[in-house]
Amino acid sequence: MQEQVVILDFGSQYTQVIARRIREAKVFSTILPYHTPAAEIAALNPKGIILSGGPSSVYARKAPKPDKTIFDLGVPMLGICYGLQLMARYLGGKVERGTKREYGKGTLTVKDGRCALFGRLPKNLQVWNSHGDKLTQLPEGFKTVAVSDNSPHAAVENRKRRFFGLQFHPEVVHTPKGKTIISNFVHKICGCGRKWTMRSYIDQAVEDIRAQVG
Repeated sequence: MQEQVVILDFGSQYTQVIARRIREAKVFSTILPYHTPAAEIAALNPKGIILSGGPSSVYARKAPKPDKTIFDLGVPMLGICYGLQLMARYLGGKVERGTKREYGKGTLTVKDGRCALFGRLPKNLQVWNSHGDKLTQLPEGFKTVAVSDNSPHAAVENRKRRFFGLQFHPEVVHTPKGKTIISNFVHKICGCGRKWTMRSYIDQAVEDIRAQVG
């Protein structure tokens, strides 16, 4: 089975862009509905999981929620925007309505350059924000590794569990170093190689079809 990173889609307009960025890093990615059972995800043997952003608030009555046991699968995880807020709330953190909606370009200040997400990147980065809620209290075991003007926890990590969260969107072109951040996640944190190409994907698909039809 080829190495892959699973993306759980919570309704973000950028989910396909996340998948594209991972494939540009020569790693295969699979997009699944946010409610996919943890057992089905585990069966794919993913090297990592990304929780996408989404238009909802974690406090909304019909907010999309994942199978909570995904946090027990023992694989690296990256939450983006809504995905960060969701992960933080599930693990005991606190998310609140921001007094000011953060939308558009902003400046991220990296406080801990040892965080693998920001390896070989400058201390100050231009990033793209699109959120109203914000994380105000970290779950146990997490630490803040970057801040922005309106987000005191713009990037967080639990290094032991290999859980990471970003309040901004690294996948969009308005975050110029975002490709590097995603590449750092899939290669340095998830340990993926740089083996996937469209040609290899087609070859594998042909082999799978032949195996099914005999």
